[in-house]
Amino acid sequence: MTTHPHHHASAANAPEHPARLQWATLAPGVYKAMVRLDAASREGLDPALLELVKIRASQLNRCAFCLDMHTKDALAAGESVERIVQLSAWEESQHFYTERELAAIRLTEAVTVLTDGFVPDEVYAQAAGQFEEAELAQLIAAIAVINAWNRFGVTARLTPGHYTPGDIKH
Repeated sequence: MTTHPHHHASAANAPEHPARLQWATLAPGVYKAMVRLDAASREGLDPALLELVKIRASQLNRCAFCLDMHTKDALAAGESVERIVQLSAWEESQHFYTERELAAIRLTEAVTVLTDGFVPDEVYAQAAGQFEEAELAQLIAAIAVINAWNRFGVTARLTPGHYTPGDIKH
């Protein structure tokens, strides 16, 4: 059997590294609180836009588990493969996204990376111009929540590849 040099044999689909720990099982109160926080952060936001935000934050944080989950959820909800693929290079592919989506993506990057310790005024102003204040507050919450999920996933080294849309999600 010949495989592409960058692909592993798919028979076992064994992870590169085993999960470090099952944090959700070991800290069930925190996990349940995160699920409630996640649900609260989604209120009033467009689910398609939310998946773009979750995918972009997960790309930046290199959270394979969350990328697996949110790309599958986005595809199941009707998002195009093209828009998901182009998201990692959105600055060169802005024509794939609406101004509202671009404002949310920029804000996601600023809140996720916090390179200089703050969200630039220009990025915040663009988002404020596209979202009502209550929506903007929800969007900031959703970005903060996916970043928290990413940090659990990356640190615990949760294994991607086993999520099916419709499972418990974040």
